[in-house]
Amino acid sequence: MKTVAIIGSTGSIGTQALDVLANLPEFKIVALAANKSDQLMLEQIAKHRPKFVTLQDKKARERLKANLSFSETKVVEDNEPLSKIIMEANADITLISLVGAAGLLPTINAAKLGKRVALANKEALVIGGDLVLETCKKYGTELIPVDSEHSAIFQCLLGQDIKAIKKIILTASGGPFLNTDKEVMEKATVEEALNHPNWKMGGKITIDSATMMNKGLEVIEAHFLFDIPYEKIEILIHPQSIVHSLVEYNDGALLAQIGIPDMRVPIQLAFTYPLRKERQESISLIGKKLDFYEPDLAKFGCLQVAFESGKAGKDRTIVLNAANEVAVEHFLLKKISFGSIYRIVRDTLEQYPEHNANSLEEKLLVDKEVRELVRKDLNTRRWG
Repeated sequence: MKTVAIIGSTGSIGTQALDVLANLPEFKIVALAANKSDQLMLEQIAKHRPKFVTLQDKKARERLKANLSFSETKVVEDNEPLSKIIMEANADITLISLVGAAGLLPTINAAKLGKRVALANKEALVIGGDLVLETCKKYGTELIPVDSEHSAIFQCLLGQDIKAIKKIILTASGGPFLNTDKEVMEKATVEEALNHPNWKMGGKITIDSATMMNKGLEVIEAHFLFDIPYEKIEILIHPQSIVHSLVEYNDGALLAQIGIPDMRVPIQLAFTYPLRKERQESISLIGKKLDFYEPDLAKFGCLQVAFESGKAGKDRTIVLNAANEVAVEHFLLKKISFGSIYRIVRDTLEQYPEHNANSLEEKLLVDKEVRELVRKDLNTRRWG
C-alpha cells in the first residue's frame, strides 16, 4: 500500500484527488493540508481519517483543533505548517495542489523526501523551476505533472527520443472570451470571467484561463519540466479541450493525448504511474469536431508577456507571477476591471528593476517586493 499526502486538499484539484483515491484502495491518505477551510477539512478528516492534518491560517487551525474529535489525527503546527506536515507524513506520493506562489516551498520540501511529487502547482516552477529541478535531481525524486497539458506531454514523450523533439504544442480552450471582441472582454464582469466553457476549476486559475495567463504560465512550466527551449514551445487554441497537448518529432510525426476534459484523469495517472487503472468514463470521437487556431496575442496580452518573461530569464517570471496574482485577487474582489489585469502585469514588469534571483531567499524576496509594489500602486493609482 502506498501512502499519499495532499497539500491543498480543500481546493478544486485536492477535492478531485480525494474522489480519485476513494476508488483506489491500494492507496492510503496519511496527510491533508490546506489554507483555512476548517469546516471542509473536518469533513475530509471524518471521511479519510488521515494521521496528520494542518491549515496554513493560524486562526482556522485553532478552530480545527477545537472541533476535531478524532484522537488518532494530529494537527501539525509550525511557522511553516505545510512544509512541516510534508516532512512528518513522509508519504510515498505528495500531491502539491496549492494555488500560486504558496506552492514553491512545500514543493521543494516534498522533493527532499526523495519519493514522488505529483505537481499541480505551476507557479512553483514559474518562480523557482531551477531550484525545484535541482532538488529533485539531488534527492532522486520523481516529478509527475498533474496539469492536463503537461500530463499529456509527459505521456507523449514516454519511450521517445527526447533529442528528436521538434516542438511541443500546448493546447488552450481559449476560455470564455475566445469569440469576444477585445473591447468587450476588457469590461467583463467577474461572473462572466468565471464562466469557463469546459473546465471546472478554482477562481484564480479560471480567471487566468480567461486572460490566457494560465497558458503563459504553462509555457514556462513546460520549459522547466521538459528542458525545452521557449522557441520550441507553441500554443494552439482548441475550443473542444479534447486534445490536451501534442509533441511533434523531427520525422514529422505528431503525437497527441486525447481524452475527456476531466482533471481526475491526469490526477489518477500521477498516482498510479506507470500503471493505468480502469475508469468508467471514456470518450468517443464519432461526430466530434476538432478545431485549432493560433492565439491572438494582441487580444490576450498576458500570453505575450509570459513568453517574453520566460525568454528574458533572471527574475522576470517571478515578477510576472506576483503581479498577476495580486491583480487577479483584486479583480475577484471587484476592485479593478478585467482589462486592468494585463496592464498591471505589463506595467509592473517595466517598473521593477531586473535582478538575478538565484537562491530561494532571493526569489522569495523578489516575490514579496513585487506584491508590495503592486498593492501600493493599486492604492495610489486609479485603474479602470
